[in-house]
Amino acid sequence: MSTVAVPALPEAVSAASPLPGLAAATRRQRRLAYWQAMPLGLVFLVFFLVPLALTLIVSFWEYNEYEIIPAFTLQNYADVFEGCLSGADLCTTFRTYLSTLKFCLLGWAATLGIGFTVAYFVAFHVRSTAMQTVLFLVCTIPFWTSNVIRMIAWVPLLGRNGLVNDTLMGLRLISSPIEGLLYSDFSVVLAFIHLDTVFMIVPIFNSMMRIDRSLIEAATDAGATPWQTLWTVIVPLCKPGIAIGSIFVLTLIMGDFVTVGVMGGQQIASVGKVIQVQMAYLQFPAAAANAVVLLGAVMVLIAALTRLIDLRREL
Repeated sequence: MSTVAVPALPEAVSAASPLPGLAAATRRQRRLAYWQAMPLGLVFLVFFLVPLALTLIVSFWEYNEYEIIPAFTLQNYADVFEGCLSGADLCTTFRTYLSTLKFCLLGWAATLGIGFTVAYFVAFHVRSTAMQTVLFLVCTIPFWTSNVIRMIAWVPLLGRNGLVNDTLMGLRLISSPIEGLLYSDFSVVLAFIHLDTVFMIVPIFNSMMRIDRSLIEAATDAGATPWQTLWTVIVPLCKPGIAIGSIFVLTLIMGDFVTVGVMGGQQIASVGKVIQVQMAYLQFPAAAANAVVLLGAVMVLIAALTRLIDLRREL
């Protein structure tokens, strides 16, 4: 029976092969990437990881009326959740978080509605790039002033003898001033909308500008109404921008204590306000424990959003 001759394979790769040079170039590119990322990594380490680690460490220290004692204890966390396991009634911590969550949901819903509408108008109805730039400049002008000043500007409008009440009474729509316009949940949510809407507009606008306009034309040619095009084409493609804007707004509201204090008349509870009061009384370990718990709650919200939308895949 005849046999088929198999050609011999080369014993070694020729020295002229490009594979060794390609591997060396890949290693050089990897080292260069590490060097390029090092400055930002150092900034992240110094200004984020180190303060976060210090906060976590201080949260386990003891304290009294006179000093902070660097000794390990879990009492600070026990104080945070004191009475929460009794089951008789909601503890102070849960009630405070529910109050903060209420502001988060109301502020998020309002900023999402306003931010999506403004971004849609600028992206699809303003054709000129120069006019889009001008409109974005108008949105950012309020950031040239302090948040506190912008909040205080609402007082002459919403006060008992403010412009809103005087106008409504002048039009005989009400017989007496409305008391709930200022130093109430309404004024706090209104201030959050005023301060945080731009953080929802920008990510959604960026997502809208990346949408291929031919998709919208195809939906229109297929007979879709403007509302059908909005819900089946634009909204799904804007999910990354909506998720990023939601993370911005929720994290800002969760940790805010200035807005709640000024617009709530120092009468409305929030997690950030509790931490601020504890720091004012020099109860730094207790404030650090509350801050760690708040960070955990914020991370849960962010994890829930990232489970709904895979940002790495969408971006």
